[in-house]
Amino acid sequence: MQELYADVIIDISHEKVDRPFQYRIPEKLRGILETGMCVDVPFGKGNTLRKGYVTGISAQPEIEISRVKEIRGLAAGDVPVEAVMVRLAAWMKRRYGGTMIQALRTVLPAKRPVKALERKTVCLRWGHEEAEELRNECIRKHRTAQARLLGELLEMERLPYELVTSRLNISSSTITGLAGRGVIRVETQEQYRDPVKVSGQGPKRQLSARQSGIVREILGEYDAGTRRTYLIHGITGSGKTEVYIELIREVIARGKQAIVLIPEIALTYQTVIRFYRYFGSRVSVLNSSLSAGEKYDQCKRAENGDIDVIIGPRSALFTPFPNLGLIVIDEEHENTYKSENTPKYHARETAEELARLSGASVVLGSATPSLEAYSRAKKGQYGLFGLKERLTGGCLPEVYIVDLREELKSGNRSIFSLLLQQLIADRLQRGEQIMLFLNRRGYTGFISCRECGNVIKCPHCDVSLSEHRGGRMLCHYCGYEQPAVRICPKCGSRYVSGFRAGTQQIEEKLLEMYPRARVLRMDADTTRKKESYEEILAAFANGEADVLIGTQMIVKGHDFPNVTLVGILAADMSLAAGDFRAAERTFQLLTQAAGRAGRGEKPGEVVIQTYQPEHYSIIHAARQDYEAFYEEEILYRELLHYPPAAHMLTVQIFAREEAAGEKLAHSLKDSAEERYDGVQIIGPAAASIGRINYIFRFAFYMKSEKYDKLIEIKDYLDEKIGKMQLKRESVQFDMDPVNVF
Repeated sequence: MQELYADVIIDISHEKVDRPFQYRIPEKLRGILETGMCVDVPFGKGNTLRKGYVTGISAQPEIEISRVKEIRGLAAGDVPVEAVMVRLAAWMKRRYGGTMIQALRTVLPAKRPVKALERKTVCLRWGHEEAEELRNECIRKHRTAQARLLGELLEMERLPYELVTSRLNISSSTITGLAGRGVIRVETQEQYRDPVKVSGQGPKRQLSARQSGIVREILGEYDAGTRRTYLIHGITGSGKTEVYIELIREVIARGKQAIVLIPEIALTYQTVIRFYRYFGSRVSVLNSSLSAGEKYDQCKRAENGDIDVIIGPRSALFTPFPNLGLIVIDEEHENTYKSENTPKYHARETAEELARLSGASVVLGSATPSLEAYSRAKKGQYGLFGLKERLTGGCLPEVYIVDLREELKSGNRSIFSLLLQQLIADRLQRGEQIMLFLNRRGYTGFISCRECGNVIKCPHCDVSLSEHRGGRMLCHYCGYEQPAVRICPKCGSRYVSGFRAGTQQIEEKLLEMYPRARVLRMDADTTRKKESYEEILAAFANGEADVLIGTQMIVKGHDFPNVTLVGILAADMSLAAGDFRAAERTFQLLTQAAGRAGRGEKPGEVVIQTYQPEHYSIIHAARQDYEAFYEEEILYRELLHYPPAAHMLTVQIFAREEAAGEKLAHSLKDSAEERYDGVQIIGPAAASIGRINYIFRFAFYMKSEKYDKLIEIKDYLDEKIGKMQLKRESVQFDMDPVNVF
């Protein structure tokens, strides 16, 4: 019988996953051992028995056979959550490419050991008479610090250590001295860092008949043992979150835990508040803004069963819950659910696999579902539910499309159309709030010469520089900085200026027109600090500002009842992107932005300013008609074999020399073309940004209706790259990409 060998990771470290070691699989475990299983193996010179996790199985030994040790057996006890994560990592490696180590580092990202947070308490050990006598002695001998501490402990026998050292101004040496004599003792208790800083329960809403029906149907299948994926297609403000909360409450009652994914860190504050009303301290968050200690503690709390619900963006999916019962993905259409780092996984697909491994269900929710999710629901692969009425009973906002070409003809060269100006003034007078949305960043966009058309670019990244305050020009990719250009370096013209449509520019123009308006701006530049998202959103929610100006992060899932006007200032800017998803992105963005208006009792209005008022994505977004948009868009995808009508594999090539990168791209494309029939190949060509930080980038694309065929090609090319002894970073794979490369 042929020998089989297992790659085993020893004692997974969450800060640095070590390389796997190869072991012989004993005959008793052949046909039983699978990836992810926990095994006992001899390790080191003394052959100490250690636990490890199987990451792969092969028939080829990597070292001399006589040096390969044998697995002793399967580890005793329950299957730990790490075993599930190892299996998930193996699935991600197969599906998305990269190495097993890269996949393991993705699914086990947050548990780097850190120093435990300790809570110290100073306690009196002596009796009151002895302590009083010592205190008097300290007073006589002018040991004032000791006397003061003893006096406080005689009043209250236990004091927080921080209070003693700060408020009472007593040094640690004084505490140590009294503890050394046995007069007092310092008790230390480990304490978890809790990043959730909300309080108050607030009102709980009753579910509508439709919401209750959705909960009953999903729970009915859950209790019958059916685990599947569901899509809730609900208009903005229809109460999808209330459905999530009730499902989670029921799953927790069954002894399970839940993960809630949100697309942006900016949504964490409002989402946590809504969940805290129901689950209190049993809910926590996990995202990149937390400190290493906070991340570590949330993982420990999850493992120990101290929390039931975790909320966060894509990476929160890998929270180590031992009894996972439900995964919720809110705003599932957002492209932030797709990782841009190897392995380039999609949270939706990965959540479905994690749910399969854990015996959990998945619930997706969106007012504008991705075409992938909606097409699967239409085919019956997902359960589909609709919520077509707003929870408050209010109507969807009135939407106006303003043709900016006509505005220019009438002589209005302002950022704001005449209609939007009138409505802003009206809302300010009535004390209602306004949101102004622009899909731009920084003080200006690109800087160009109006005479010759030359665009000022980063010398390292082949992207336009953005002008910022203080006469600086910045590259938002590599950070290159130079003084602002006043004379064109190509033709010498002085007609050099920027496309002034940044959020800062809008803020300035707004204050020129409405100097008494209280304005907040929320974009990548104003949210650099850890708690800046929460501070801005809380201030706006509390009525401390009349207008919130921002980029995409302000239109994703926020609920402000007093917002009755939304202005979309550059609606069709995203249509200019060289991406087959441009129309879908535009429709989703406009629909989500429009949905911020009129979520309370007051009716809302929306102004969409555009140069392409006849485009179908803008027309259907104004009507809030997803079905009509879907039917039109899916025909386009089917005609051109784009996802979800077919699948697509992007092969991305990175090289320090342009010629070498182009040669490698053509070589890999030719190899795939020669070996595989029935696969459409596009390219290779330079990437949309051809160079970043001195690295040249190329890509070619392959389309096929069969996903497995593309995985087969990926594996073949990966093997070929290995034989060429190229660095793994030289070539990357992206299955069904959501962003243009």
